Amino acid sequence: MASKTIRALAPLAAGALALLTATQAARAAGVGPNAQPGWPLPVNDAVTYGKVLVDRLEYARGDDEDVLEYDLQAWYGGDYQRLWIETEGEDVRSGGGGGDIENFDIQYSRLIRPFWDVQAGVGFRRAYGSGPDHNQGYLVLGVQGLAPYLFEVDANIRVSEAGDAWFDLEAEHDMRLGQRLYLQPRFETVVAAGSDEDFGMGPGLNSLRLGLRLRYEFRREFAPYIGVRWWRLFGRTADMARDDGEPTDDFAVVAGIRAWF
Repeated sequence: MASKTIRALAPLAAGALALLTATQAARAAGVGPNAQPGWPLPVNDAVTYGKVLVDRLEYARGDDEDVLEYDLQAWYGGDYQRLWIETEGEDVRSGGGGGDIENFDIQYSRLIRPFWDVQAGVGFRRAYGSGPDHNQGYLVLGVQGLAPYLFEVDANIRVSEAGDAWFDLEAEHDMRLGQRLYLQPRFETVVAAGSDEDFGMGPGLNSLRLGLRLRYEFRREFAPYIGVRWWRLFGRTADMARDDGEPTDDFAVVAGIRAWF
């Protein structure tokens, strides 16, 4: 009699266990007919989104040259993986001629820890002016993220199709002076492993660039700024510039906008 009762109740017990498991899963997920009131929805980390950032678009009035400079970034993807596009360069508007696309990078970006991405891809640079234009492709590997004390860091190693290698580092920090007012110090440097005369690049420390910009955010997405910037060339890089009749250092007053959408 007991064995018959057990056999009769076994299907009911199995069904009750399955119902309990499903109910607990629904409650854990915060959805379903048996979800508890006030439980949050599960985090959806599969959403893709994008952003375009005009980090710097400025006119620099210097001692020797007036230059239009730009630094743009765009990315599309999720929380962990993104397609990252970045370009930086300048065009001489007066006091000289020509300009250069310092880099145009297309990279795969992967989140490796909170606020830090490792990036790898390909890039292109170009120097143009009164003489022949020079174009070059390269591979790039770098990291980008937020260092302690809220310093935004972008560091890259690049190796060209000709085998030339160089390292560039940029760091900037937004110092809040008010609800809408920011003071931003900025640092840039380039160090090369060899010499590339087409792009005026010598071995060792190539350049140092410092800037200080005061920005006012009419909206988070739109902020004009004014400031100053100074740069200097070193070593063989400075010698190449002198040979071409170009300046080896410059101080400029800048005005521009920072915007994103």
